[in-house]
Amino acid sequence: MRAAVRTGGDGMAQVHGGEVLDVYDHAYLAGGEQRVLESAIIALVERGTLSLRAGRLRTVDAERPPHPVERAVIAACPRSKRVEEVFEDLRHREEIDALVHRLVHLGLVRDWRRRPTRAGRRRLAAAVSEGILPAYVLEGTTALAPGPVRAGPSGPRALPDGLGRTLRRMGKALENDSDHASGGYVGGGDGGGGGGD
Repeated sequence: MRAAVRTGGDGMAQVHGGEVLDVYDHAYLAGGEQRVLESAIIALVERGTLSLRAGRLRTVDAERPPHPVERAVIAACPRSKRVEEVFEDLRHREEIDALVHRLVHLGLVRDWRRRPTRAGRRRLAAAVSEGILPAYVLEGTTALAPGPVRAGPSGPRALPDGLGRTLRRMGKALENDSDHASGGYVGGGDGGGGGGD
């Protein structure tokens, strides 16, 4: 039996006979906790609530998003903070755990492995076939056009000692040069990098 999916302009998917799943529920089904955090950061940067610059996130707008995961991301970086630190601060936060527990309760995620069940995979497939999800929810940062948003929220990286600092310094120097040449920095990413083409 295939469930019919209906969506509104708010990114919510209503499966007839089932619970409403939002974009972060789908992100968890597509890629777990990491994808939820990536999706929240990307969404907030694209809306201009967060600024991503030189691998650091900073709140730039007083928006109070309605979703608890987005509020947790904003609370994790009230001042400039490295993306890796934000990811680390957000792991196993109650907002993420509540999302997972809800999916477990709905039978969409296994409790002991925290992986999607067959029903969870079907719900995700239905949302994919309807085209209601941003590409980054399904594919992570690889769905974004090259630019600061794609380079930033991919989480912790294993870099040789000293290389990460050197790359950050080089990035800052390049940004400072381009800031002086263009008269200032326009933060927030490339504007419409949600497509994967």
